[in-house]
Amino acid sequence: MHEMILCKLGEVVLKGLNRRSFEDKLMSNIRRRVSKCGEFRIYSKQSTIYVEPQSDECDMAAAYDACKKVFGIICVSKAVPCAKDVQSIIATAKDYLSDSMRCARSFKVESKRADKTFPLTSIQLSQQVGGALHQAFPMCEVNVHDPELTVHIEIRDEQAYVHGPSEPAAGGLPLGMGGTAVSLLSGGIDSPVSSYMIAKRGVNLEMVHFFSPPYTSEAAKEKVLSLAKLLVPWCGRMTVQIVPFTEIQEEIRRCCPEEYFTLIMRRFMMRIAQRVADQIHAKALVTGENLGQVASQTIEALGVTEDVTTVPVLRPLIGMDKEDIIRLSRKIGTFDTSILPYEDCCTVFTPRHPRTRPHLDEVREAEADLDIEGLVERAMKGREFVRLKF
Repeated sequence: MHEMILCKLGEVVLKGLNRRSFEDKLMSNIRRRVSKCGEFRIYSKQSTIYVEPQSDECDMAAAYDACKKVFGIICVSKAVPCAKDVQSIIATAKDYLSDSMRCARSFKVESKRADKTFPLTSIQLSQQVGGALHQAFPMCEVNVHDPELTVHIEIRDEQAYVHGPSEPAAGGLPLGMGGTAVSLLSGGIDSPVSSYMIAKRGVNLEMVHFFSPPYTSEAAKEKVLSLAKLLVPWCGRMTVQIVPFTEIQEEIRRCCPEEYFTLIMRRFMMRIAQRVADQIHAKALVTGENLGQVASQTIEALGVTEDVTTVPVLRPLIGMDKEDIIRLSRKIGTFDTSILPYEDCCTVFTPRHPRTRPHLDEVREAEADLDIEGLVERAMKGREFVRLKF
């Protein structure tokens, strides 16, 4: 039995004249993701991408799991192709879905005809296949309203396909179609989720993490790299640039009013992320900021921190409830790592009474005694690069 994977396209089908470029990028992304699982033939027809194993050595379970995490695919299913005649379809359904039919208490058949030359209507085909399956598995009752198992039949141009229920996939747009952005990755819950959400819109990401030894430990840095590795199956291969931040924070503490510590620190993070974006030709910055969550994330404070940038600052979590962010964090597998109790540079030298309604001129004056260019330049020279692949 020749099992394969059907990947149904999401909003890619809404694209116009450039739809083919989206499909080509999506197939390229799938090909890269399943390359470690064996040799597969990957091709696109009728708003579906087919992932067909070329040998018995292919790891179908791993390939199936990988396809579910490829942005641009809305759902996936394992299916078996067969000839486009009723008896072949019935025989294939009996054989391929026999275990599922024996376990289920009720079922129905849903048929779709992409090939309108097929002699039976969708309803007629469903009736014939359903009747034959009920005869073969009499303990499984027909229930067209609330079945425990749905048997799917798809009649396409070249073959028919039989499969059970589809599973939801990542959705969104293919990675690489939305350009490149620099994401500021901390060790918390929010920034991995914001990175995931922007990658879902087809954006390749370069990660920047700010590291402040001895105030933050090697274990804290390894935690962040672990988070980045957890994002790779979703966001694709990436580089994490680890930026030394100790000197900047100590200079801020020495020269600046305490109430502005966090704001000035955030402005330095934006300056450095902007430098990285310029170097790799990225078109935006990405942060996990959430309006009103902490003192540095009021409307006024956000305006002050992005004043030093020249590219858009994307904040996908800006209006989300914390519980929704946690739910997404659990879905993508980063939550348990995010809550590990290690230090974060954002909590170093936290002011006792931070300014929540800052004025831009006041902040500029507060940081005027700093050697801004020199501090940024030395931080850029001290970067460590960690490249992560699938």
